[in-house]
Amino acid sequence: MTKQDKPAAEVVPMRRTRACPICGQPSQRPVFPFCSKRCADIDLHRWLSGSYAIPAADGDEDDTLDPA
Repeated sequence: MTKQDKPAAEVVPMRRTRACPICGQPSQRPVFPFCSKRCADIDLHRWLSGSYAIPAADGDEDDTLDPA
């Protein structure tokens, strides 16, 4: 019996599937927490293009520390 003839062990998921943050489909193990490589790439593009940036408010100049 060769390695290829042996039955694969059944994988028991450790965590429940959850909805893909991009499209809402159930997530898949190879690309968790996404459902597909496409949704993972969409998320990466949003990060790289700055869509997920947190807007910053200009603070007062008094908030900076003096070196003295």
